[in-house]
Amino acid sequence: MKMKVQFQVLVAFFAAGLFTGCSKNPVTGKKEIIFMSQEKEIALGAESHPSIVATMGIYDDKNMQSFITEKGMAMAKISHRPDLPYKFFIVDSPVVNAFAVPGGYVYFTRGIMAHFNNEAEFAGVLGHEIGHITARHSARQQTSQIFGQVGLMAGMVLSETVRGLADQTQQALGLLLLSYSREHETESDKIGVEYSSKIGYDAHQMADFFGTLKKISEKGGQSIPTFQSTHPDPGDRMNKVEKLATQYQTEHPSKYNVNRDSYLRKIDGIIYGEDPKQGFVENGQFYHPTLKLQFPVPSGWQYENTPAQFQMAAKDGKSMVLFTMAEGKSLDEAAQAVIKNYSLQVAENNKTTINGNPAIVMVSTQVAQTQSGQAAAATANSIQVATWLIQYGGNIYAIHGVATAANFAANIGQFKSIAQGFKAVTDGSILNRQPDRIRIKSVQKDGTLKDALKDNGQADGKLADLAIINGMDLSAKVTKGMLIKTLGK
Repeated sequence: MKMKVQFQVLVAFFAAGLFTGCSKNPVTGKKEIIFMSQEKEIALGAESHPSIVATMGIYDDKNMQSFITEKGMAMAKISHRPDLPYKFFIVDSPVVNAFAVPGGYVYFTRGIMAHFNNEAEFAGVLGHEIGHITARHSARQQTSQIFGQVGLMAGMVLSETVRGLADQTQQALGLLLLSYSREHETESDKIGVEYSSKIGYDAHQMADFFGTLKKISEKGGQSIPTFQSTHPDPGDRMNKVEKLATQYQTEHPSKYNVNRDSYLRKIDGIIYGEDPKQGFVENGQFYHPTLKLQFPVPSGWQYENTPAQFQMAAKDGKSMVLFTMAEGKSLDEAAQAVIKNYSLQVAENNKTTINGNPAIVMVSTQVAQTQSGQAAAATANSIQVATWLIQYGGNIYAIHGVATAANFAANIGQFKSIAQGFKAVTDGSILNRQPDRIRIKSVQKDGTLKDALKDNGQADGKLADLAIINGMDLSAKVTKGMLIKTLGK
C-alpha cells in the first residue's frame, strides 16, 4: 500500500514539473534525488517572504541593514551557489534566531543581532544559514519527507480547520519550525566556518557564539533560542566548530578578523526584548500603545503577539482567541469579509456597542468541505466562532473566539468577557512606555564585568542577562576603555 501511495506522489510531482531527478549537490558533489528545482526554490522564497514580514515585521535600521547586505553579498559571491538572488533582512523579533528560506532569503532577528559581540560571530551564523541554502537542505528535507510520508506540522491549538483563521502566521511558522536533521546542521556549521573564513573572519568566534546560545538555553525561565531548539547540543557544536576553525586556519594561514568594537558601535541603540509599542501583556491586560487599545487576557492563557495579530489560548487547547485588524471600510463590509474568508455559516448577527464603540457580534460555524466539495454536516468536532467586530480609532478590529462545537458553550462566556473588555487606553505610563535598548559604554576602570556594569548604573536584577548579552561571565576581567553592552532607554 505504501508503495502505491509513493508512486502516486511521484506521478503528481512529475506532472507538476517539480521532480528534477538525480542532480549533483553543489556543496557535497554527490548525486541525489531532489524534488525541488532551483526555480521552485526561488519561487518559494519569494512567496514566503510576505508571510514572514507580516508575522514578524522588518526592523528599521538602515545602517545595520546595509551591513548585513554587504556581508551577505560578499559571502554569496564565494558560496557554492553565487547565482541565486540572495536577500538579507533583519526582522523585528526579540527571539534569538536566524533562519533561511530556499532561494536565497536569509533572516536575522534583532534579538540575535543584539547578542552578537563582534562581526566574526555574525559572519559564522551568516555562513551557517547560507549553507542551508547552498546545500539545498530544504529540498533534501522535503524529499525525505515525501519518501517517508512525513508531514510538516506547524501546530495550531485546535483542529486543522482553525488554521484558516491564522493563515499568514501558519505559512511563516511552517518555515520557521522546519527542523533539519543533525547531519544537515553539522554540515551547515562546517560550511559556516568555510564561508566566514573566506571573507576574512575568525571562525573561532562562531564557536564562542554557541557558548552564548548554551547559556541562554540553560538560564532558568528563558526559552531555548529557536536558532538551536531542534539542533544538536550547542556545547557539542561549540567544540566541533572550534576544531573546524583551527583546522581551516592551519590549512589556510592568513589574518582573520574579529572586529569587536566596530560591531558594538553598529548595534548601539538596538531594541532589546519586547518593544512596547507593538503591544504587551501586563497585569492581565493586553495593551497596544500605538493603537491606544486594551483588552483582558485570561489568567493562565498562553499568548503570542506578532505585527499581524495577537492570539491566545487556554492551556487545555480547547479554546483560543484571535485579535486582528478586519478588512472593510464599514462594520457590514468587515462582517461579509470575515464570513467569506473563514467560510462561516452565521447563526446570529447583531449590532451592539462595546464601551461606546459601534460593533457587530456574530456566532458562526466554520463550514468544512467534503471531498466532493459539498458542505459537511456539523458535528461535535465542528469549529464554532464567536466574532466581535469593533469600530474604533478609524479602524475595525476583529476578536474571534474559537472552540469546537462540543466545547463552545463552556467558553462563550470567556470570549464575551474578553470582547466586552475592549476599550481605549488613556494611561500615560502605558502610552509612553519605552523599550530597553542596548547602550554601548566604555569601561571606566580595570576590574570585572560586574564592576563595570554596576559603575554604569545597571540594576542587580539585570546583571545575569547582561553577562549573557556581553558573552562573558560576571567575573570576567575588563580593562579601562573597553566597550561593553548595557541596557538603557
